[in-house]
Amino acid sequence: MSEISHLTVFTGSATGADLGYQREVRRLGTQLAHERIGVVFGGGRVGLMGHIADAALEAGGEAHGVIPDVLVEREVAHPGLTRLDVVADMHERKRRMAEHGDAFIALPGGMGTLEEFFEAWTWQYLNIHHKPVGLYNIGGFWDPLLAMVDHMVAEGFMAEWRRDALVVSDEPQELIAALRAWSLPQE
Repeated sequence: MSEISHLTVFTGSATGADLGYQREVRRLGTQLAHERIGVVFGGGRVGLMGHIADAALEAGGEAHGVIPDVLVEREVAHPGLTRLDVVADMHERKRRMAEHGDAFIALPGGMGTLEEFFEAWTWQYLNIHHKPVGLYNIGGFWDPLLAMVDHMVAEGFMAEWRRDALVVSDEPQELIAALRAWSLPQE
């Protein structure tokens, strides 16, 4: 069982082509607040990252942003957060987000989201941390990535138990429950 008081969320500074992404991200932010889990995220008020922070705050929860100085104006730093840390660079951003979260999830996003997700999952693989890593699979968004991961397992580039360590759900309550119940599978 994993105690989760803060969840590090990787997601886009864009909202995506389907309004369903915004709606589902807001559902997750609201559920996190109801379960007393604070959101740790990239600190912007734009895109899906702004939506998850706003939903958590509107539901009485916490939102802790971490944003590099160079992106404060570019991503339009969120002005109403519980806490906003402005850091020197992207490396410091990711380090702080990792420190402050008890688990990691990726929501729909672009290459930055992928980079952050894969780093957190790789750190789990390398035993740099022992925290759950998951995907909020809104509308099957992550299905192509999961097919690629399954292909890597089939081709012998990843152990199946490492694939099984990844939490995947398309429902907020189920996702949170799976993150809390997570333990690292054994070889």
